[in-house]
Amino acid sequence: MDDQSNTSPAAGLTDTERLHQLGYAQELNRSMSRFSNFAISFTIISILSGCLTLYGFGLQHGGPPTMLWGWLLVGVLVLFAGLSMAEICSAYPTAGGLYYWAAKLAPGKSGPIWSWFTGWFNLLGQVAVTAGISFGAAFSVSAFLAIFTNHGFWLDRGYTIAILAVILLVQGLLNTFGIRLVALLNNVSVWWHLIGVAVIVIILFAAPSSHSHQSLSFLFGSKGYDAFSGLSGYAIPFYVFLVGLLVAQYTFTGYDASAHVTEETMNAAISGPKGIVNSIWISLVAGFILLLGVSMAIPHVFPVTIGGTVFPNYASIATATVPWATIFEFSVGKVTAEFLILIVIGAQLFCGMSSVTANSRMLYAFSRDGAVPFSSFWHHVSKRSHVPVHSAWFGAVGAFILSAPYLWSVVAYGAVTSIAVIGLYVAYLIPVFLRRINGKAFTPGPWKLGKWGPVFGWIAIVWVVFICILFMLPQFSPITAADFNYTPVAVVAVLGFAGIWYAVSARKWFKGPKVQGSAEELAAIERELQI
Repeated sequence: MDDQSNTSPAAGLTDTERLHQLGYAQELNRSMSRFSNFAISFTIISILSGCLTLYGFGLQHGGPPTMLWGWLLVGVLVLFAGLSMAEICSAYPTAGGLYYWAAKLAPGKSGPIWSWFTGWFNLLGQVAVTAGISFGAAFSVSAFLAIFTNHGFWLDRGYTIAILAVILLVQGLLNTFGIRLVALLNNVSVWWHLIGVAVIVIILFAAPSSHSHQSLSFLFGSKGYDAFSGLSGYAIPFYVFLVGLLVAQYTFTGYDASAHVTEETMNAAISGPKGIVNSIWISLVAGFILLLGVSMAIPHVFPVTIGGTVFPNYASIATATVPWATIFEFSVGKVTAEFLILIVIGAQLFCGMSSVTANSRMLYAFSRDGAVPFSSFWHHVSKRSHVPVHSAWFGAVGAFILSAPYLWSVVAYGAVTSIAVIGLYVAYLIPVFLRRINGKAFTPGPWKLGKWGPVFGWIAIVWVVFICILFMLPQFSPITAADFNYTPVAVVAVLGFAGIWYAVSARKWFKGPKVQGSAEELAAIERELQI
């Protein structure tokens, strides 16, 4: 293949030789640079997607203090998780990522069952995070159209779902044309996000209508918390704060993408780990600046008329269909708000495209090992573009199905994001847990943590156990059919399906990641794809 000159630091092997050592042929086009590997994870984290699309949820669960302090707390804990994952990625740079790691690190003969459930949780999280990202983009497009046309009907649920369908269609098409196009757009996305955040914050700060910005006590203290207290229906401040951490925890998802595209990345044993870690800490800094800038521009005198609608208090801002867009319009006026919203939409479309990419590579690898129904169909790689086209469309269609409950449930978006967090973080930390309890099975790659590995790993493990319980709890009170958190239903459904299938059938034939063949057979696979 075309990467033979890209020598990995691991024992002097090329990337393809290391992949052969792990048991796989070089079926995908290895052309991604280290920057492109970082870019895909940074794009999926997408502070302009996660921070803003859940901004209204944050306002209803403690306001700016919850979001700002929560961002810092969650960001540091996520960095511990990312560091722990990066060390394992360096040792096993393969598209299977998490479920492959689990199989290799599990004690005794338990590898297949650990690998099986890690893969299914990862698949659930991947589809849910794709749904959440594209769902957020649909909200943003609806908000833009409502402001641009002066017609609020664009914010109706039916229109939002229709816009979502179009967005997912475009993202599926982009992932049909090859990794080079996706990598190029991801590289553009990094600068779009960083420059976009700077432009948004500077314009909001300089806006004439916001000369009297919100105070530090509003942004970081009880004044801001009290302004939005009670909107979730709970009178327990600490519980409200904890549930509000979903804003940050959801945003910090998707960085496993750097692992899933290692079979397409040059110098993968170094580039993959660095992509994971750099995407987290850069998002931590830039996301905090974004949340601070938007929260600073929240209206401070009521009643206020925005876009022809009267907002009598903070609660009315928090419960607006797209609160951050409402804040933009209040702060800078209609025309400039439209410009800022377009920046956000662009970032969210980049983010969704990258999420479909990561989703498809995970499904491609999982089906390569026969772990999903119709595996040969999902594992198919296009000879023209060298990408798993069928898997890409699985992610796009699955995301639409998971989002459909929004037609009858206004809190569906919060549930989708909770599903994404739980599915992904269970899959993220199973390999880290196995690494800690079965250290003798792990041989580090060229990127390693040394003495800090156990500290970072155990902190991350405890945190993930906590959030998996937290985000399945009720988010609003009183609990009704309209605001029911259906996260436990989705998680139990996937867990039950995977568990029953494993018990009845898969335990007899699924032995974890399987070798594709001998050196000669791997070479034959690669020659076939070059036809």
